[in-house]
Amino acid sequence: MAEKNGQSGDGSTGSCVLHGKYELGRLLGHGTFAKVYHARNIQTGKSVAMKIVGKEKVIKVGMMEQVKREISVMKMVKHPNIVELHEVIASKSKIYFAMELVRGGELFSIVAKGRLKEEVARCYFQQLISAIDFCHSRGVYHRDLKPENLLLDDEGNLKVTDFGLSAFGEHLKQDGLLHTTCGTPAYVAPEVIGQKGYDGAKADLWSCGVILYVLLAGFLPFQDDNLVSMYRKIYRGDFKCPPWFSSEARRLITRLLDPNPSTRISISKVMESSWFKKSVPKSLKVSKEECEFDSLNVNGEQQEQETLNAFHIISLSQGFDLSPLFEEKRREEKKELRFATTKPAECVISKLEEVARAGKFDVKKSESKLRMQGQESGRKGKLAIAANIYAVAPSFLVVEVKKDGGDTLEYNQFCRKELRPALKDIVWTSPAESSLPLA
Repeated sequence: MAEKNGQSGDGSTGSCVLHGKYELGRLLGHGTFAKVYHARNIQTGKSVAMKIVGKEKVIKVGMMEQVKREISVMKMVKHPNIVELHEVIASKSKIYFAMELVRGGELFSIVAKGRLKEEVARCYFQQLISAIDFCHSRGVYHRDLKPENLLLDDEGNLKVTDFGLSAFGEHLKQDGLLHTTCGTPAYVAPEVIGQKGYDGAKADLWSCGVILYVLLAGFLPFQDDNLVSMYRKIYRGDFKCPPWFSSEARRLITRLLDPNPSTRISISKVMESSWFKKSVPKSLKVSKEECEFDSLNVNGEQQEQETLNAFHIISLSQGFDLSPLFEEKRREEKKELRFATTKPAECVISKLEEVARAGKFDVKKSESKLRMQGQESGRKGKLAIAANIYAVAPSFLVVEVKKDGGDTLEYNQFCRKELRPALKDIVWTSPAESSLPLA
């Protein structure tokens, strides 16, 4: 069915519908193994980019594992500055990637017109580092960073794409290093060219350094018509910064393009550098969170505590346990936790507020709700946590705590290290289980 409703042999799609869900439109671009079309989700009306990969061609050149890896990686790395993968549909001969449609084109097309102003280059670089830091925190290394793989949306926000050459932490050999040579020559770190083991994070940072140089200069730091000569320059770190580079930019690029990976600057040090920290643009996501944060208890109105009936309790979660223990979810990140308590709502709110203040969170609260928001930005903006208190009976409450903004990994770490231990005294345990430790 998918084959019949997919693209026609000449590459045109007309008004063909894929799996009864996506209406395929015009061709946006194509590469050796894939074509990308504009498509519309018939159910939601939302536009997407539909990447269509021919299985036969991919299998023939032995790249099926690479395609599977790209799917796995894109499902893992959901970040404002990374192109989002909505879903994957497979047929007998094709694989369809429904991805976020990024309309602003490649960053390369802007740089091709000439160098960027320093504040504009900084804005793009900050977004790039934010995305790559997020990938590295998930054990994912891109390995093919270049301006052609950096897209811009309608509002000029940068989006990293093309994870076809990425690697997982699990691809590390026994020495803890990656060993596959890949990437685009002008952007590849010297240790990758040398075909020795390399640190994926440090290799990505070298590429980020080349990108920053290109944004500020308008040309590549290592250039030569002869590929071997260019590689020699890369090995030696043989480049010069143009006179218009500021001293801070020059210092940062020199540390990024250090040919010795062991002394090359780390991503945390990049983010601490004076050049990087200047005029950080406000994230739309963070602004939205702040708006929601301020609207929790408008005009000081008191909100009546919500009561749960049996159907509400069942709908809260599959396998919801009114026993005492926080739920655990193995092998994947959990975005909410629930517990029961016989303590009054004001006691729960007070305890949550105590935890929030200790963890440097700002707090908004009502009689049955509390929202805490971190004062510092994490990998995906400021961490925000919402708590809702539901009355099952006058003296028996269920408290639901969930991530309301920011990074899930940071949320899980906060819950495990700070929230759970602090709430242990107010969590209800049944007599039969009162001797059990809190999980």
